[in-house]
Amino acid sequence: MKEILDAIQSPDATPADFAALTVPESYRAVTVHKDETEMFAGLTTREKDPRKSLHIEDVAVPELGPGEALVAVMASSVNYNSVWTSIFEPRSTFGFLERYGRLSELTRRHDLPYHVIGSDLAGVVLRTGPGVNAWRPGDEVVAHCLSVELESSDGHNDTMLDPEQRIWGFETNFGGLAELALVKSNQLMPKPGHLSWEEAAAPGLVNSTAYRQLVSRNGAGMKQGDNVLIWGASGGLGSYATQFALAGGAHPICVVSSEQKADLCRAMGAEAVIDRTAEEYRFWKDERTQDPREWKRFGSRIRELTGGEDVDIVFEHPGRETFGASVYVTRKGGTIVTCASTSGYTHEYDNRYLWMSLKRIVGSHFANYREAWEANRLVAKGRIHPTLSKVYSLEETGQAAYDVHRNLHQGKVGVLALAPGEGLGVRDPALRARHLDAINRFRSL
Repeated sequence: MKEILDAIQSPDATPADFAALTVPESYRAVTVHKDETEMFAGLTTREKDPRKSLHIEDVAVPELGPGEALVAVMASSVNYNSVWTSIFEPRSTFGFLERYGRLSELTRRHDLPYHVIGSDLAGVVLRTGPGVNAWRPGDEVVAHCLSVELESSDGHNDTMLDPEQRIWGFETNFGGLAELALVKSNQLMPKPGHLSWEEAAAPGLVNSTAYRQLVSRNGAGMKQGDNVLIWGASGGLGSYATQFALAGGAHPICVVSSEQKADLCRAMGAEAVIDRTAEEYRFWKDERTQDPREWKRFGSRIRELTGGEDVDIVFEHPGRETFGASVYVTRKGGTIVTCASTSGYTHEYDNRYLWMSLKRIVGSHFANYREAWEANRLVAKGRIHPTLSKVYSLEETGQAAYDVHRNLHQGKVGVLALAPGEGLGVRDPALRARHLDAINRFRSL
């Protein structure tokens, strides 16, 4: 690995130099083990500890197939799917790997007794397989996490509709929380030159997800002037939704759980912020019964912040805890766009407020290649900024996942893989200098 790192850090290394590097037989990776999937049996979700299930170990370098690339990972980050993988909820990811392994001789590589996790990376291409023409060894890249086969017609208008659509590093093996990663070449995008490795790795999954969910015609199709209610507006996903709303001329109403998080939203440029903890919203009377009076109180508070208007779009991802309120407060003809369900997958709402007011619920999941590319392009232009708050070493990934699981973080948390320290990999210092305060906004906590 030292030879690879030396080449990456050398200003004189050429594509031929990278192509001549010896790829090691093994590499360090963050894994979960198939024989440990029942280790948290009987515990509540909150009691499950990723530090006990995530391992750092040497694993074999996988065979490189057609249309694939092997990438030296300089940095990665932790997403909620890394947490779900680590606590084996809502199910073990080994079922995903087994099913993928049955698809072909080549995909059989993914069905292993260990799972290398992680759905973000920033790094350098080391090798490309047959049929790869757009990328070559030495290219500095980030990767989006959409893995598709595209053998069915269903995915050719929108690759997210491919029957074999998977999330790399979650539903496939050889993910980004490692020194090396195996990706399909159409997951690769240019690394933003003004960002360090860890900053470039942070937006990936959440930035693309927020773009499709909020901006794309496949999601809410946000337009100028829209009132957009954003749950968890300072978090890993919400912090990008807040930026997209502001950059697109919309009016975000940011919902957070502390004054510190409210300050972060204001620092991003949001003016309308609701601290749901301070204002003591309780949308459920008990585990089975919601409280419509709290929906109404919440809606009244929103109108205070919008000059009497209801929201055009609700950016939903908490799920069960908030969904009833989200449907209620959306304006007539408005849209609730939902991905994930961090507080529970069983959503309950009063359908009268949906059907009689002609509202829409739109499901949104990650992004297609074009949407991911557009989201990354906005980062590269300095219009959208990473919301990185803290960086861990590869050995500390368990702690990083624990912090995300317990909501002890802000924005995104990064993980250094091959990068020997923070702040490396910047190629455009002039653009960086123009946006340095925004780049570091979440680091000042």
